[in-house]
Amino acid sequence: MQDYANFIGGNWVPAASGATFTTTNPADTRETVARYPLSDAPEFAAAAAAAQKAFPAWAALTPVARGRFLSKASQILEARKADLALLLVREEGKTLTEATGEVQRAADIFRFFGGLSYTVGGQTIPHDLPGNLLFTRREPLGVVSLITPWNFPIAIPAWKLVPALLCGNTVVLKPASQAPAMALELAKVLAEAGLPAGVLNVVTGSGRAFGAEIAFNPAIKALSFTGSHGVGTSLYQTLAPRRIRVQLEMGSKNPTIVLADADLDLAARLVAIAGFGLTGQACTATSRVIVERSVLEAFTEKLVALAKTWKVGPGAQPGVQMGPAVNADEFEGNFAAIQQAIGEGAELVWGGARLTEGDLAHGYFMQPAILGKVTPSMQIAQEEVFGPVVVILAVDSFDEAIAVANGVKYGLSASLVTRDFKKAMQYAERIECGVVKVNQISTGLALQAPFGGVKDSSTDSYREQGTAALDFYSRTKTVYFDYSA
Repeated sequence: MQDYANFIGGNWVPAASGATFTTTNPADTRETVARYPLSDAPEFAAAAAAAQKAFPAWAALTPVARGRFLSKASQILEARKADLALLLVREEGKTLTEATGEVQRAADIFRFFGGLSYTVGGQTIPHDLPGNLLFTRREPLGVVSLITPWNFPIAIPAWKLVPALLCGNTVVLKPASQAPAMALELAKVLAEAGLPAGVLNVVTGSGRAFGAEIAFNPAIKALSFTGSHGVGTSLYQTLAPRRIRVQLEMGSKNPTIVLADADLDLAARLVAIAGFGLTGQACTATSRVIVERSVLEAFTEKLVALAKTWKVGPGAQPGVQMGPAVNADEFEGNFAAIQQAIGEGAELVWGGARLTEGDLAHGYFMQPAILGKVTPSMQIAQEEVFGPVVVILAVDSFDEAIAVANGVKYGLSASLVTRDFKKAMQYAERIECGVVKVNQISTGLALQAPFGGVKDSSTDSYREQGTAALDFYSRTKTVYFDYSA
């Protein structure tokens, strides 16, 4: 078991109370992975104070100077990729392939923004009068708070943290208690890269314990949150009177639409990867498959055939395609959702069983689940199920498919499988999602492109990732200069 401490003001410090909590391996719950400080409001306040103290000197550096720390961190992450991936597998449950890819993505994010540092700044705007100069400055906000989830425990902290730092902000990061190790390892990497003390602070523990500090500490000038719809909405409402910037990425109910002209082998493969990969524990995972009725039977047969070959097991084992659910609550929630759907009239077409034999006896393992005879009004077709549970809905036309896809409160990601270019373009215009795919998996993002949702998936304001990420973490000052006299 590994012991961690909070990272505050460049120092590793325990919770003042001495209280701790532990994480366990979801593939083998007999193994305790790590122990962490069970922090409270005083620790968050100390982290915010350290970040506030570090802000003036950090903000005074040029973007290029700040970018050098990011580029150095990218190199360190790549050197440690193998070890970090194994730790991620043990604490969160991903397969080794998935975990290695996630650590590499974090390194790539650091590299991307390190290079971008040479272009970060304002713009010169033509003035309508002679002898006048008009330009903008991009300036940091101050101390920003980041709250990150367990399902991408290094990639999501990276894609929030790195643009925040590049813009000149200092940071208090609160990772999810289910898998905090990666956030603290990022702190180690940045400390080795020479990041000044107090620029990044990481505090572990329950979000409820220091929610008031996040909401009302005057040092905090912005909050970026990824997590559940309920928690995100509560934070948004609480912070509204302070009028600080808030960025939320929350729930989803992502569709893949399969039209009658689709390559059904491709469609089944895309749905299996997007629905069962990452154990279905991705914000952009496919949970609904909307299929034209004329190919419903053929598509379902192909998807079931693929699901039967899906290898489930501990993530570190070679060839495993799907690891365990992250914890007991998520695990049991998957079965509860399946039973609820069956009670409403859905049919369990294949899978959905607990796996308890051999190496799977002490983990949260299940078969991928495919449900048919699902209608749009059923709870399982409307509410997020954060697991490898895919439901199939039959439709009679392209227009009906779009209507069903849009008929939920969420709007994060969607995919369409078709050979019809015209319908693909119409879908891109009409679908109510922030991420739109054609003949691709609904999961998987380009780090250089904007990311975010609409409707209840997001605040639908500032986007994350790519150059768009800089807009949330900075403000624009407009300068008018008359040199005509």
